[in-house]
Amino acid sequence: MYKKEEHYNDDAIKNMMEQYSSILNAIGEDPSREGLLKTPERVAKAMLYMTQGYHMDARAILNAAKFHEVYSEMVIVKDIELYSMCEHHMLPFFGKAHIAYIPNGCITGLSKIARVVDCYARRLQVQERMTHQILDAIQETLNPAGVAVVIEAKHLCMMMRGVQKQNSVTTTSAFSGQFLKSNTTRSEFLKLITADLY
Repeated sequence: MYKKEEHYNDDAIKNMMEQYSSILNAIGEDPSREGLLKTPERVAKAMLYMTQGYHMDARAILNAAKFHEVYSEMVIVKDIELYSMCEHHMLPFFGKAHIAYIPNGCITGLSKIARVVDCYARRLQVQERMTHQILDAIQETLNPAGVAVVIEAKHLCMMMRGVQKQNSVTTTSAFSGQFLKSNTTRSEFLKLITADLY
């Protein structure tokens, strides 16, 4: 649920509203016309919501549901929806993340993996950096035998402007530990995230 008081104050909203009103003027619009009267406020609140990841701590998220467990096989959470914004044009990119780790004495709640994705996606980002940030947070917090992250996303900065390629998908990956050292382990992960099991 959207709660403005959690991440910012009224001064932040007011300041952003003034800036967005100026932008509307600059593009040739009239901020005082009926349809745009509340647009600066709506955009300010939306922007602060979409960048709430700056106020989230991925390691704290994982530690909140960290359990000692004797389990050493691969744990995969795949098809995690993500929505982020390109830091170069401040346009959205969206897609899915596939994440696996091999426990080494500790596991975490499955929903926490998805929350880690949100933590980094809800910021101004580049997909390459986000991929490694997710991996590093899991590796450093759970100390597993290995972590694998694959992200597939469509970028509106490519679809709406510039080259205007509507069907392009960008894939990034990062691996550590056993996923990096073992071709067999990495291949098993890649096969499982592309398999239609249901």
